[in-house]
Amino acid sequence: MRVSLLIAAAVLVVLLVGGILALAGPAANTSVGRALQPLRPGAVELAREVVFVEQPDAAKAVEMLEAGELHVYASGLTDAELGRRVRGSRTLTSSTAYGSSTELTFNPSGPVFAGTDRLNPFHVPAIREAMNWLVDRNYIAQEIYGGLAKPRYFTLTTAFPDYARVADVARALEIEYAPDPAKAMAVINREMERLGAVRVNGMWHFRDRPVELIFVIRTDDERREVGDYVATLLQQAGFAVDRQYKTPAEASRIWIGTDPAQGSWHLYTGGWSSSVISRDQAGTFSAYYTSRGRPDPLWQAYTPTPEFDRLADVLARRAYSTLGERQELLAQALRYSMTDSVRVWLTDRVSLWPYRSEVAVTADLAGGVSGSYLWPYTLRFTDNHSGRITIGSPSILTEPWNPVAGTNWIFDQMILRATSEFPVLPDPYTGLALPQRAKHVEVTVEEGLPVSKTQDWIDLRFAPSIQVPADAWIDWDERAQRFITVGEQRPGGLTARMRAVVQYPDDLFQGRWHDGTPITMADALLGLILAFDRAREASALYDEAEVSAFETFAGHFRGARIVQENPLIVEIYSDQVVADTELMTRSGYFFPGDPWHATALGILAETNRELAFSQSKADRLRVDWMNYIAGPSLAILERHRAESQANGYVPYAAAIGKYVGPGEAAQRYEALGRWYREHGHFLVGNGPFYVHSVHPVEKVVVLRRSEDHMATDERWLGFTRPAIADVDIAGPSRTERGSRAEFSVKVSVRGESYPAKDVEFVKALIFDARGQLVATQPAEPVRDGEWRVALTPEQTGKLEVGSNRIEAIVVSKTVSIPSFGSAAFVTR
Repeated sequence: MRVSLLIAAAVLVVLLVGGILALAGPAANTSVGRALQPLRPGAVELAREVVFVEQPDAAKAVEMLEAGELHVYASGLTDAELGRRVRGSRTLTSSTAYGSSTELTFNPSGPVFAGTDRLNPFHVPAIREAMNWLVDRNYIAQEIYGGLAKPRYFTLTTAFPDYARVADVARALEIEYAPDPAKAMAVINREMERLGAVRVNGMWHFRDRPVELIFVIRTDDERREVGDYVATLLQQAGFAVDRQYKTPAEASRIWIGTDPAQGSWHLYTGGWSSSVISRDQAGTFSAYYTSRGRPDPLWQAYTPTPEFDRLADVLARRAYSTLGERQELLAQALRYSMTDSVRVWLTDRVSLWPYRSEVAVTADLAGGVSGSYLWPYTLRFTDNHSGRITIGSPSILTEPWNPVAGTNWIFDQMILRATSEFPVLPDPYTGLALPQRAKHVEVTVEEGLPVSKTQDWIDLRFAPSIQVPADAWIDWDERAQRFITVGEQRPGGLTARMRAVVQYPDDLFQGRWHDGTPITMADALLGLILAFDRAREASALYDEAEVSAFETFAGHFRGARIVQENPLIVEIYSDQVVADTELMTRSGYFFPGDPWHATALGILAETNRELAFSQSKADRLRVDWMNYIAGPSLAILERHRAESQANGYVPYAAAIGKYVGPGEAAQRYEALGRWYREHGHFLVGNGPFYVHSVHPVEKVVVLRRSEDHMATDERWLGFTRPAIADVDIAGPSRTERGSRAEFSVKVSVRGESYPAKDVEFVKALIFDARGQLVATQPAEPVRDGEWRVALTPEQTGKLEVGSNRIEAIVVSKTVSIPSFGSAAFVTR
């Protein structure tokens, strides 16, 4: 685990790291009907070397795939013509993913940029909200994306379960915010006049100058066309628009890399990819609309209303007691997000991830190949030879890589994940945790809370109350460099809503880092220490951008302790509870994610104010954003390595020093020096692959398989085709108002009836002739593959005479992608 993700994982349980735990060896059957078989070494030959090359042109990438110059393209195709080309190819195949989205990101600073006379209309929430009425999401989805996208209005992904759970509220808001240019213009005109702008010859002027909007438009995909479409709408609304077409790296340096108050941009064609299916998106409001989301300058400029901020924080901490309360909070947050609109969501993309037919790889239903945590464990040639596989990526080495607060780009993260071990790997079809690197886990939850489990590898228990032990760590003393216990901070005692007891495998501390040094308890503790220390003002590593996220974490963290060191057993206590037990073990708090001696170089560089882990702090110190793999950072890091080898430096020695043996520090730094001389970088992990070489100018990264991961784990080879449901609705074409009406919902997968036991729920929404939602009705199972929706006379009595629509939503337990079907009927 990269330590930068520790707090983020606690705040956003939808993230993998820090949320769940694993089981080593043979595993029980899961609910999805796949038995996770024990490891049978050597049965399948996995790729030994993977070469990543940058190719931002999707059409060119398809040509290279057809010519055999690429084997995999690590980006989803959203161009309809390219999709047809791949589907019709004899040499290519593809997988489908649903987790990518597009949106408009607005700069909220203002109303006038610092030290200028330039106006920023998007400082005004009402103008941002009006953009929802100005744009036509259906046009973008159908005309620009050629049907390979769906309109999206909210932070909730339309293809994930939470959207289906609040579909009635979402649909009503979608109708309220449907395209209405006249309404949008009325709001824009009113608010611009309040700002002191005047319209001259159809163009807005402020302080005798035209109001010009700097629009950063990505050029590497359909967002170029989306940007042009939105820019034209803004010009028609009376604004001058400076269309700045940028590559991913160029755009990042502006919208993320600058202080919003400087006014380097007004809006940006944003895009996001969920690397795994998120079963719980309650934390996304905090992540996208508040300063807790990221440490970057843009997020630190967000100022939601106190009500929205409080609500987002409650959802992020999961501070609710029932599913009904959660649903109500989500419904409120949806409305607040629309009136805030620092982001205007546009589409969810349905993307094809192409690769050559002789290659096998597991893709995630959300993040495709680049979002899959299983790709390093499954990438191979189908004829079982272990040659080099070349992967094309739209952008790599986009931002600096470091183990604390480096790049967050999915294409960089795809490579980084392959270099790390994780306590669990996410099921690519459900988002639930699948066991990878632990022996046993037991979760205890306070009685009455809405928690259940789906899989057999994890134990769930309930208790009337959960007392946190007095010797559990709950806080950090940055001056004394030691953890503070619950007994010290809360002498009157402390309770928690959940406890996770985690036992790691017996051989956890028999493993090695890629540079050959041993994995120890010191490595396991450093990430937890940094998570606390970087949020403390007295620390040399203090980063003010980390404070908001840490405060959310501290709001639900109730303590952790080491029960036994070898084999390692730990307990974690928290008030953050989610519905899925598999997402609550928080084993990442003690899992060794990075070697302490490699991270120590960055600690020294930041302490000496030469480099900084995060971009936000780098900007404040006016130093480089720390990069472990390329650039001028390397010379600084190497100097600290040599000095540390000479003096035996151990970071936070008061806390972890007892786990560092005599002479071990010098030996570690010596091994790291050999690694640097051989590979030219300081990125050291313990995952299936290591970074053999980096070529920043050519934008090439070469991975080679670690000697410790040569054996094939066949548990991961069985993920083939997801069971996404097909939905058909049958029923009366005509019905009388005020009478009963019954509809049959047929649910199938590849022509076979969908087992009722594998369906979480089926729900029907009834829309009248005006498109208004008038009723929500749960369906009842009849038999496998068939569900019944019975409308009452009261419900049909609300319908006007004319054509109505029934829409069925099916949520599966085995695939976390809801399916939809609809049918028309007439009332008279």
